[in-house]
Amino acid sequence: MPVSPVRRLLAASTVLIATLFAPVAVAQPAAQPIPIGVIGPFSGPSSDFGQPMLHGIQLAIDEINSVGGYLGRPLTLVIKDDQGNPDQGLKGAEELMQAGVVATIGFCNTGVAMKTLDVFQQAKSPLIVPCATGTPITARFPGPESYIFRTSARDAIQAPFVVDDLIKRGWTQVSVFADSTGYGEAGLKDVEAALAAKGLKPVHVARFALGVKDLTEPLKAAREAGANVIFSYTVGPENAAIANGRRELRWDVPQVGAWPLSFPFFIKGAGAAAEGALMAQTFIAEPSNERRAAFLSAYARKYNQKIPVPMAAAQAYDTAYLLTYALFGIRDGKFGGPAVKAALENIQRVYYGVVATYERPFSLEDKDAVTANMLVMGQVRNGAITFAYPEDAKRNLFVQRKK
Repeated sequence: MPVSPVRRLLAASTVLIATLFAPVAVAQPAAQPIPIGVIGPFSGPSSDFGQPMLHGIQLAIDEINSVGGYLGRPLTLVIKDDQGNPDQGLKGAEELMQAGVVATIGFCNTGVAMKTLDVFQQAKSPLIVPCATGTPITARFPGPESYIFRTSARDAIQAPFVVDDLIKRGWTQVSVFADSTGYGEAGLKDVEAALAAKGLKPVHVARFALGVKDLTEPLKAAREAGANVIFSYTVGPENAAIANGRRELRWDVPQVGAWPLSFPFFIKGAGAAAEGALMAQTFIAEPSNERRAAFLSAYARKYNQKIPVPMAAAQAYDTAYLLTYALFGIRDGKFGGPAVKAALENIQRVYYGVVATYERPFSLEDKDAVTANMLVMGQVRNGAITFAYPEDAKRNLFVQRKK
């Protein structure tokens, strides 16, 4: 019976990983585990993308441990649930430092991440953010000093990407709906800056708290202001409240935004009103090449489900591998914070990931691994996310590298 492309890729990947992670003649305590912190919203209103993030990390770590971990030492996860709450996130970050993790992968919510950054920076313990996209996260500290890395697309590149698409479509009367969290605040500033770069400004801006159910009045105000598109910046059911409010008003204008428009809270909560919505994406769950087909297949086998938020899982999966590649740059097993930081800034091997091909994803000055060329425009069609443009689907056959 012929061997499927997915099985061939998995077999080849196993050989590659085994070669990369093969033990060398360095004395190590037998099977002493290496603790890696993981923090995110694994319960609460943001768990719809916190859980896929966790699953992506676990999938990668299981694969790495299956071929020997780090020189025969298993990687273990120390997991903290921040519940999408800044105070809980701060508590979890402090507990991870007390646990002595060598590095941490985490955060889905910008506001939660921002409250914890000083903890990691002061402890000189690297944090890699695979989901939260607020621009200020990696701008908090000067590049050479910063212990804060990221593998998600910051809003400073998502917002201009979406604005360029709006202009191409002729949607220049923009109303911005942004929540009052750190994510919404930062996103609003990025959208306004992206519009200003094109000589435009919003015709209407609406702010609202998380948990709002009815946005009829601000929607009416946006319609009266002449808006022909709504740019939404919120992470939860509020995106659906905007879509459902438009439908109730029979106001047929498009809704666009950053990646939260790909979340189940929006797609399921808005139903038919979500159809046609456009958003920036780094990863769309279509088997466009063997790497992605293998990842999607492995995730489905392990968790017996399709990925609720594919970007969260894929970015987190790649992050776990990038951290492991960095650790293998430290051949003596001494994982002090400055050593891990330097190793992340100088990853020697190319990692052929699911989201991108990572060749020197970080440097002393630059802590963001994702660049604008890695983005594609996604669209809700028949209750799922697919490519908005056929040419993006073709381009996606070739995994992008950082520019």
